[in-house]
Amino acid sequence: MTEHLGGEVIPTGFDVPVEPLRRAAHYTGAPGCIAEARAFADRFLEQLRTEWCADVDDRAGGELLLVVSELVTNADQHSNGPYILELEGTDSSVVVSVYDSSTALPRRFPKNPERVGRHGLEIVHALATEVTVERVPVGKRVRAAFPLSR
Repeated sequence: MTEHLGGEVIPTGFDVPVEPLRRAAHYTGAPGCIAEARAFADRFLEQLRTEWCADVDDRAGGELLLVVSELVTNADQHSNGPYILELEGTDSSVVVSVYDSSTALPRRFPKNPERVGRHGLEIVHALATEVTVERVPVGKRVRAAFPLSR
């Protein structure tokens, strides 16, 4: 807690940094996992609303669920094993990370309205402020930072 006396800020000793809200879930790739991941992300958003007083409107919430769907779908389709969805958020942003067992890095194809499929990373890049892909000891991690206010 900080006291303000005569315009001065006086630390009281109770000031502590607040860590972002973090949650993770493990999926096997069995049917229904993508829907479970979306429900997990929806519960995470509700927790941000209640615990962090995050102002998440319907559009931002829907777009975040779309980002989760695209990244989890890619992990589901292109890895030969389980994957992990990790969410980290504050009142203003969420970082979505998906770990999977494939070492093949995803490709972002150029815009082509005639192409059927393979628009996932294009969608994620359009909605996120930052997208990174890196190899990790067990495969790869795809990470997307997403603002909660537009």
